[in-house]
Amino acid sequence: MSLPDQSQAALEWRDDAIPVSTRFDDPYFSLANGLDETRHVFLAGNDLPARLHPGFQIAELGFGTGLNLLATLIACGDTPIRYTSFEAYPMSAAEIARALAAFPEAEAVAAPFLEAWARGDRQFQLGPIDVDIVIGDARETLPAWDGRADAWYLDGFSPAKNPELWGPDLIAAVGAHTAPGGTFATYTAAGFVRRNLAAAGFAVTRAPGHGHKRHMSRGVKA
Repeated sequence: MSLPDQSQAALEWRDDAIPVSTRFDDPYFSLANGLDETRHVFLAGNDLPARLHPGFQIAELGFGTGLNLLATLIACGDTPIRYTSFEAYPMSAAEIARALAAFPEAEAVAAPFLEAWARGDRQFQLGPIDVDIVIGDARETLPAWDGRADAWYLDGFSPAKNPELWGPDLIAAVGAHTAPGGTFATYTAAGFVRRNLAAAGFAVTRAPGHGHKRHMSRGVKA
């Protein structure tokens, strides 16, 4: 019988601190500062926290280390919001804790999350955030989701290495599960991703990226 917190991620560690997926040959966060990148791409890219209000729904493709969740926790104050993330290969609590050690500000608020995760909880309350982590292939789990997001964090591995998470069918499901006026933000400006997002009903714009990345993408659902 498998343990509730058994890792499904296939990892190696760069500089003994940065988790790298051997399945996709891609790091889980920026080699510069992952927390700064999260704030630049996903928070500012979705005009957060300014848009937050009680019941606001954030959805995410690619939960990874939970760094985006913790950055959102730090930013949202006491506003009660919902956070749903879709993850195919969850890391263990020990792996996540090791990764978060690189970010003292996130690590400082991570204990309740790590305790819930270690118990095998994938639905839990984290301060004012109602969290639901949906495990499985997003191409199957997202279409079955009954929610609609006000903001999307599109944070899968690189489109060049994980094209399935950026394909037209899945991105169409993102569009279908976005509230009118809802937004997305992502670190990638790959042409086929932008075209898929436009086909899914988003007005897509290119914005300055974080660090060495020249561009990122953001958009609004018409």
